[in-house]
Amino acid sequence: MSFVHKTVLLHEAVEALAIRPDGCYVDGTFGRGGHSRLILSRLGPGGRLIAFDKDPAAIREAGQIADPRFSIVHEGFATLADALAARGVTAIDGLLLDLGVSSPQLDDGSRGFSFRFDAPLDMRMDTTRGNTVAEWLASADQQDIAEVIRDYGEERFAKQIAAAIVARRGDAPVGTTRELATLVAGVVRTREPGQDPATRTFQALRIFINRELEELALILPQALALLAPGGRLAVIAFHSLEDRIVKRFMQDAAKNHLPSRLPIRAADLPPPPLRLIGKPIRAGDTELADNPRARSAILRVAERTEAAQ
Repeated sequence: MSFVHKTVLLHEAVEALAIRPDGCYVDGTFGRGGHSRLILSRLGPGGRLIAFDKDPAAIREAGQIADPRFSIVHEGFATLADALAARGVTAIDGLLLDLGVSSPQLDDGSRGFSFRFDAPLDMRMDTTRGNTVAEWLASADQQDIAEVIRDYGEERFAKQIAAAIVARRGDAPVGTTRELATLVAGVVRTREPGQDPATRTFQALRIFINRELEELALILPQALALLAPGGRLAVIAFHSLEDRIVKRFMQDAAKNHLPSRLPIRAADLPPPPLRLIGKPIRAGDTELADNPRARSAILRVAERTEAAQ
């Protein structure tokens, strides 16, 4: 089947990179290639684009781009520095990250990301390696399950959900999306209007099994080290946990950290390694009408300065 993916903040994100025709850019989350294809349209013959993605379906989609300036890496973006070094790249002019799960992953019921379908409880972005959510839930300690659901899903009923999952293992482990959604619905009695009781639990398990927050924390310092002066870092986040990591990193790297008691004027301080570019950008009314999944997207942009790291 073919699943449609509407790229969120397509033009805003690529404009934020301030593409140089002969520059070297990285799309850390290829997805279905919306951002990558637009970046390629802005590059000249001497430009280069290297994309990353864990998902085998995304890798197959990338194989349709017959462009010598483009290459795809079947790895998560946390491998950025090593993967670029292996390709002889020591500096880049821009990095784009479009975080979270893609529409095709959600809409393909067999992937197990969504409670809208009854399917094996998988949720791996890379289906070629690692444990599925079902496999992890079958053996994890109750406390570990509760902590994951609480920390990654901000779910106030995390302890009760974890207890129900472990109790269920006495008969048979939770193995499908419908089984998990039904179990959670029996525990979570109140929820925000319009939100399914299982929303936060599914989000938490997906983030955990794919190490999404850990990989985000790993790539940001790598980006800072690899960006050439004037290079841009553009990140689209979809929920508060990942946006908080991005916001704090950018703000911290955009400040000087010399002891305040030193007798140095502010004008004499060396510039920080990053400069914040504009205000955070959200989808406009037109995009929201066409793609409601863009409602939580927020784009933050920063530029590498001449300062030493």
